[in-house]
Amino acid sequence: MSTKPWLRITVIAAATAALALPLPGIAQGQPGGQSPRTLDFQAEEHGKPDLDNRRGSVAPPALLSKAAAAATIRWNALGTPAVVTGASDGGAALAEGLGSDPEQAARAYLKANETLFGLSAQDVDALEKVAVNPIGEGHAVLLRQRFGDLPAGVDGQVAVGVTGGKVLHVTSTLSRSTAPPPAARITEQRALEIAAKDGGIDLATASLKKATAVAVPAPDGTHNAFQITLIGGGGGEAAAYTTHVDAVSGEILTRENLVDHDFEAEDLQPDNPRWKGFPANPPADYSSADTRALWCLKPGPGCGQAPVGDPATGKAWDVDHTTDTPTGTSLGNAAKTFENRASGDPYTVGTRSNVLTPSREYAYPWTNKWYTAKCDPAAFDQPGEADLEAAIANLHVMHNRMHDWSYRLGFTETAWNMQNDNGARGGLGGDPEQGNAQAGARDLTVRDNANQITGPDGVAPITNMYLWQPIAGSFYAPCVDGDYDMSVIGHEYTHAISGRMVGGPDAGWNGAQAGAMNESTSDLFAMEYLFENGFRPAGDTPYVTGGYVTGDKKAGIRNYDMSTSPLNYSDIAYDLVGQQVHADGEIWTATQYDVRKAFIDKYGKGTAAQQRACAEGRTPLERCPGNRRWAQVSFDALLLMASGAVSYVDHRDALLAADAIRFGGRDKDVMWRAFAEHGLGEGAASNGAGDPDPTPSFVNPAGRNGKVQLKPLFDTKGAALRLYVGDYEGRAVPVADTDPATPLGDTAELTPGGYTFLVVGNGFGHTRLKLTVPPGGKLPLPLALPKNHASAALGATASGDGVNQAKLIDETEATNWASLTGPVKGRSVTVDLAGTEPVPVRRVQVSALLRPNINDPADPGGQNRFTALRSFEVLACDATRKDCSSPASYSVVYTSPADAFQTRLPRPRGADLLIKSFKIPTTKATHLTLRAVSTQCTGNPLYAGEQDNDPNSSTDCATASATRDQLRAAEFQAFSH
Repeated sequence: MSTKPWLRITVIAAATAALALPLPGIAQGQPGGQSPRTLDFQAEEHGKPDLDNRRGSVAPPALLSKAAAAATIRWNALGTPAVVTGASDGGAALAEGLGSDPEQAARAYLKANETLFGLSAQDVDALEKVAVNPIGEGHAVLLRQRFGDLPAGVDGQVAVGVTGGKVLHVTSTLSRSTAPPPAARITEQRALEIAAKDGGIDLATASLKKATAVAVPAPDGTHNAFQITLIGGGGGEAAAYTTHVDAVSGEILTRENLVDHDFEAEDLQPDNPRWKGFPANPPADYSSADTRALWCLKPGPGCGQAPVGDPATGKAWDVDHTTDTPTGTSLGNAAKTFENRASGDPYTVGTRSNVLTPSREYAYPWTNKWYTAKCDPAAFDQPGEADLEAAIANLHVMHNRMHDWSYRLGFTETAWNMQNDNGARGGLGGDPEQGNAQAGARDLTVRDNANQITGPDGVAPITNMYLWQPIAGSFYAPCVDGDYDMSVIGHEYTHAISGRMVGGPDAGWNGAQAGAMNESTSDLFAMEYLFENGFRPAGDTPYVTGGYVTGDKKAGIRNYDMSTSPLNYSDIAYDLVGQQVHADGEIWTATQYDVRKAFIDKYGKGTAAQQRACAEGRTPLERCPGNRRWAQVSFDALLLMASGAVSYVDHRDALLAADAIRFGGRDKDVMWRAFAEHGLGEGAASNGAGDPDPTPSFVNPAGRNGKVQLKPLFDTKGAALRLYVGDYEGRAVPVADTDPATPLGDTAELTPGGYTFLVVGNGFGHTRLKLTVPPGGKLPLPLALPKNHASAALGATASGDGVNQAKLIDETEATNWASLTGPVKGRSVTVDLAGTEPVPVRRVQVSALLRPNINDPADPGGQNRFTALRSFEVLACDATRKDCSSPASYSVVYTSPADAFQTRLPRPRGADLLIKSFKIPTTKATHLTLRAVSTQCTGNPLYAGEQDNDPNSSTDCATASATRDQLRAAEFQAFSH
């Protein structure tokens, strides 16, 4: 079930806002110093999680009509359909002949399916129309329930996809019971106090306190409730929640954490305002060359980006639509942009826009000051103020650009976009995007981040763009200003797009999988805007998010370049921190990138001129390249989801339905192929939006599939082997196994193509394979795997420094050995190999992958990416010749390269730390020791030394990081061949 937030904050990067930097001249972690609470990459600490205390479920109806029984239905806990689609491959009509009016067609469908939805004709007539938004010649109709005099505060909605009198797709959170709830027994003030205590927010200092009387449908009946939105005041870590408090009992029904952790002066023309900004970002080599472009309302000298203006009215970006006069500043109808350098509080709006410019020439000097000053905060008080005016202007241009681009794709007034004045075109207005440039710049605890705080229609959202800088043992970014990276700015703005369009004007994404798709959609739309307009962001390819602000041109702020990602739906929770929205979002990104590629392969890429004409709405969609068609379907799909609490499978179905409504389903074949390649095939299933272990399926219902069958041979016969698709085993879901105790079976069905597989079995370690699955037939996979002599399953034991030594030999990368005291060099674990006789060892496998922070009394140290093993030694002893209980009996038989586990800026990634194989000289041994030489913190030169001129911060990981003495590794395996 979904909750309906009034505000949602979405974060792109490392949430260092609460990071306590050291006092001047004192290194972090040293005696007398101030050790920071290091927040790992991509906002991996979030306060209290989402909560839904509603329990139980209402059974679906036992008997359905013939038409309903033929549909594919997934049920919600209220006993009504969460999703209704036609045939399993999508696109079949659920009902026809319902008339030309889309709203009446939707209501007629609901009335004709009273048993399915549990609503009488009178109940259907009482549904409130929230919106009817166009999808090509079809529409997305959103209706909402009321319970007595109270509107639904959580759930109670239905979205119906209609075209030509046909219903093609339905999503709902409707309640079968429409009875009014019992009268309230507690006061609004008491509900505020209960919610504040639950969220750990000081009610007296909260910057926002809002209480609304609502109804909350639940399996046990409808609850009278107060919808409480609280946002903590002051600086430090953001705290914000929407909580539904039962107005009768005072119990917490639901809680949602709202914090989800880029001319010439002599030719002035006041009637032709001009803005200077970087189309994508400043030079990727960080030179100070001014490569900004000039955006103008009308064509004119130097106006390479002309013309620009509001899509609905044609007015300039600096015009106040209520007075129809220019403001002469960075205040306009779609965006209002300020500086907010003095405040670390993400909820404030800055106090200064651009200086009044009667000439309307918004072209300010840019000197690359923050970079050339190497993060020296003295730059704020020097002439030019670290390019502050240029930053405000750039952010203002980019917000207007995203507004105009998304407007043409359907993010209009009726889809709850952000504008001060909507005219008579629908929506509430009063909510332009409020951008804070150089947010918190004078607060040295606020760096390496960006966020978007999105309210419902009528509540102005806030976006914060921060400065970037290296932080010891946390994040190693260059000294750059996030106000100039459009891949980041576009990402943040898209949170408002998707958060407004999904689930109606008062809802937002809710749940781990939904939050992941929220992050992914932001990456995808920012990329698409840049691509269609011919702007090349910093990166090895155009598909890198945050390449400029992070300094990593290969993957930017993410783990992977979206065009080369190996991820699939079986990898949910694959990252070092487990189920995390940014990392899991890359799974959806990889999937959507290939769906987009399938559209391009089918309809062409077009020329640069064609791309731009489509982006500016000058070419009909039917004549646009494939990527524009994909973008339109992606926008349409958001309107077809009645709830933000959706899984990847739900969003997949909405995309198929959007294609069916707009294009008649002509692209479902290529869409299904891409979905199947990423584990979202026909049989994919999820137990809700927060499921960390959904069921993947690589089956394409529209094509010929092949099969792969595990065939254990020799010593492997009878072993319980597991087959994974992709690069990950820890926290991933296998697709086949030879264990008779599981329901999987030894055969996996997959759409044809090339795959990377991982075979894992107790006693046999990890084996990576690459295979091509042909169409049709069954491909046997003979497996004569070598024994892992360092396997606990075969009798090996482990002892040594630190804690959880046995987890080093348990043949899963989901657990860790940890040494929590320094120095790192020399810390070791000795493995008494399986059996009593010496065995020849010619190869070892080692994994430095980290596991999520878990409640482990043996390992209370907070996980930090920089504590992962980097280089090591292997020592050996033969107990038939020496006393292996004595360290002196061991000799070094192998020393790894210094970069055995090589990582990049700005921090280590899980893909860098996966299990690797190392050949060693043939050694006969009964015991082996894995001995650390260095971690990423102590041995990687990328994270060493002083890297900026900030006198208040040390950057050397080996001396300034609070976790510099910690060490972790996941696996040690030993083989004879």
